[in-house]
This record gives sequence, C-alpha cells and structure tokens, in this order.
Amino acid sequence: MKKLIFGLALLISLFFADHAFAYTVGEGDTMSEIAQEHGMTLKQLATANPQIEDLDLIFVGQTIHTKIKKYSDKLLEGIDYSYTEESTDEAVTENVIDEQSVHNVASASTEISLSEADIDLLARIVRAEAQTEPFEGKVAVAAVVLNRVESPLFPDSIKEVIYQRGQFQPVSNGQINRPADDESIKAVYAALTDMRDIVGNSLFFYNPDIATSRWLDSRRTTFVIGQHVFKI
Repeated sequence: MKKLIFGLALLISLFFADHAFAYTVGEGDTMSEIAQEHGMTLKQLATANPQIEDLDLIFVGQTIHTKIKKYSDKLLEGIDYSYTEESTDEAVTENVIDEQSVHNVASASTEISLSEADIDLLARIVRAEAQTEPFEGKVAVAAVVLNRVESPLFPDSIKEVIYQRGQFQPVSNGQINRPADDESIKAVYAALTDMRDIVGNSLFFYNPDIATSRWLDSRRTTFVIGQHVFKI
C-alpha cells in the first residue's frame, strides 16, 4: 500500500520538524540576504516562494520558505531549482532538469519518480484544468495529481494518473496536448515545495457550476479555491 508522505499540516510537522524550512522576515531583511544565510541562490529562494511576485517587496513578519522539498531531500537532488521566464515555444523551461535524469524517492512501500516529461505533463494538465484559476488554484490541481500518485486508489505515476480513463476531461478533449503556460509550470514547481499542502490530502476537484457529472457532490469537501471545489 502506498503511503501519503505529505498531507495535513500536522503530518508535515511530524515528518519535517526542522523549523529552518521557514524564515520570518525581520526589520531590514532582503531576499538576497535571506538566500545567502540559508545557503541558497536568489533564484532558488524565489522558486521556493512563488507567492512573492516582486523580490524587492517583502514585509516584516512575512514567512519565507527556505527549502525546496518534495517527499524527501533526495527527490530533486542535484537539480537547478531556478525557474526561467525564458520558456520555449513548447513552454518547457530549459536546463531545469537534465533530460537523462530521473530522480526517485522511496517510501515504505512504493517508489515515485519525477522526470522532465512528468513535470511537463503535470504542467499541461494544470493549464488545461485551471487556466482561469488563481495561482493557488493551479498549485492545488498539481497537488491533487501528486496526492493521487501516492494514494492506493490510483496508479503509481504522473502519466498513469493523468491518463487514467475517465478522470480528466482535458485528456478526452485533447486539451492535454496543448503546451503549458509559464504560470502553470511555475505552479508545478510550487507544488514541489511545502505549498503542496494547500489542499491537504484531497484527491478530487471539480467546478460544480459547470460539471455534468454530479457524483462528486456527495464526497466530503476539503477546500474551495477559486471556482474549484476540492474533495476527498
């Protein structure tokens, strides 16, 4: 049985009790100084904090995430975490992950892999499902897919989860084949940080105003972000 590594905030605190993962901005702090103090580049710190649009505008008391983490520190080990705004026509960021690299993480009962193709596919489903949603809503969609990979109710890989028959409408209507936009790619990287907890352990989402199937109505609601209702 697969194990949920990230779930509710309580579980996160049990698995990652190191408070160095977050920093509270003090008087006179700058993002450059915070990055240097935590052994990060400014680009890495920016990637870990996609909610900060202007790195020169931070305020006292604000929480700054100081570690990019996903399942364990080994998952994205050796990767340049920087997010480049110079995306290609296919909307895939360059030099983020070496094309030959697949980084694995093992839980007690399963092994999950993320490749460059996985990240691209995840960004494409985010674009297709949440293009008009706020940034947090895009991160939430990515988080649901990651939660499914870890759930015993769903397949074991990003590709299998997304292409599982009857699960995502963009697969049926071909929208999944359109390239991801910059914000969707950025949302995927945000979901690889502790921002993934934005929907806890939710496994489903839908827009009840336009959904033709109503079977999710009866499931327990966990979060509402933008027009999407998240369920478990």
